[in-house]
Amino acid sequence: MSDNFTTEPDVVLIGAGVMSATLGVFLKELEPSLTIAMFETLEHCGLESSEAWNNAGTGHAANCEMNYTPERSDGSVDISKALQVNVEFDLSRQFWSYLVKKGAIADPRSFIHPVPHMSFVHGAANVSFLRKRFKAMSAHHCYYGMEYSEDRRKIAEWVPLVMEGRSGDEPVAATRIITGTDVDYGAVTHHLVRHLVGLPGCKVHYNSRVIHLVREQSGRWRVEVQDLDSGEKRSVKAKFVFIGAGGGALPLLQKSGIPEGRGYGGFPVSGIWLRCDDPEISKRHHAKVYGKAAVGSPPMSVPHLDTRVIGGQRSLLFGPYAGFSSKFLKHGSLLDLFESVRPANIEPLLSVARDNFDLTEYLVEQLLQSESHRLAALDEYFPNAKPEDWKMQVAGQRVQIIKPDVKRGGLLEFGTELVGAADRSLVALLGASPGASTAAFIAISVLEKCFADELTASAWLPKLKQIIPSYGVSLIDNAGFCQRIRAETAQVLKVENIELTGGHKEERRMRA
Repeated sequence: MSDNFTTEPDVVLIGAGVMSATLGVFLKELEPSLTIAMFETLEHCGLESSEAWNNAGTGHAANCEMNYTPERSDGSVDISKALQVNVEFDLSRQFWSYLVKKGAIADPRSFIHPVPHMSFVHGAANVSFLRKRFKAMSAHHCYYGMEYSEDRRKIAEWVPLVMEGRSGDEPVAATRIITGTDVDYGAVTHHLVRHLVGLPGCKVHYNSRVIHLVREQSGRWRVEVQDLDSGEKRSVKAKFVFIGAGGGALPLLQKSGIPEGRGYGGFPVSGIWLRCDDPEISKRHHAKVYGKAAVGSPPMSVPHLDTRVIGGQRSLLFGPYAGFSSKFLKHGSLLDLFESVRPANIEPLLSVARDNFDLTEYLVEQLLQSESHRLAALDEYFPNAKPEDWKMQVAGQRVQIIKPDVKRGGLLEFGTELVGAADRSLVALLGASPGASTAAFIAISVLEKCFADELTASAWLPKLKQIIPSYGVSLIDNAGFCQRIRAETAQVLKVENIELTGGHKEERRMRA
């Protein structure tokens, strides 16, 4: 462990992923005098869920993910969740734009690229659903510019690989919006951590595992840390602790002993991608194309054929194929799930097992899949795909939340949740989706939950509005302001934008 080990930092960030890094930058921008210590088990930042190939990099704006737009019992489509996620991504865009303009990130193309987002379906029932979904979404200003087509030739213009070799006359449909992006969250994390540790009073300690958390009578938290190289153990005392350790957050929340975390459990889901690096193939597909999820499958398992740009190289990604592993982290232990069982969460765990049998069946089916089964699934989105062009890529682990529930015993949640101490001195981030895309929204939620006294006009609020100009304004309700914010961030981040001029839709493309 380094000699510059700070024993009494104001803030401890556990985990060096995009979540901790984002919160750390927010705090340091708002209060430059804060001292911050970040602890990471691995040898560098952004190597778990934030690493580029461990997630889809979609820049989730709920453009194409149909699980965010469920069909109501009356046949109408509910877009409320999609709208919420859509404007949460705007917060990330504003945060990154602030850092680019500040000079903390030199080139936005090092982490974000314009890539259209599409939904694609086949079969009469699915086409009917997508048509209704498009009608509901395109009527809202957040989705101005979304296109819809059932014309095979038009869809083939958008995504030739999806349509070439598609036989039969089965109905097909697609939506497309050009304002979508592909984001390398590993690169984002490196930018943020590099910026953070370049500021006075901020240190990151790698190969350092937090092994225990103890609340002292003074109100501070004693954070016990083990150096994985030397085996040496040290402790720090912090005023505030953020547990942003991905799948490792639940065990640390349990070790904190706060009553608010009682009864929480986790259900890990693993994943595999198929990956194609052939430039002749990848150059013919420029989109992220999402399909409909299988019945009983978790949201992270929605099939999609994606353009990825990682380290300057274009590739295609297909999947994910879900599976089960008892690990809570990709670099974790097979004992993680079993060691997380506590007397308080046994009932929630058993209740979720009882109520989610279809999910269990789905995961077993995925585990038993052969290579030919995986390629058959790819064939649905890329009929002419050749097996030799693709290789397997292991995705990151996701730990879904199991939370206590008075009526049902326990609930399985696929979103994210902040679980914090009543005195606002510690908060843990649990869950997976939509994850990294909404890191800025999550960081702001932490500020509101734990630093409400500082978020005033005489303290942090003016600076926060510099970083996030839309803070306090609903982009869902304010069309003009939403358009202005999106135009500004598109220009800074060098991504596509669609502007409304004189009441008519007019596409204006922002290029480098």
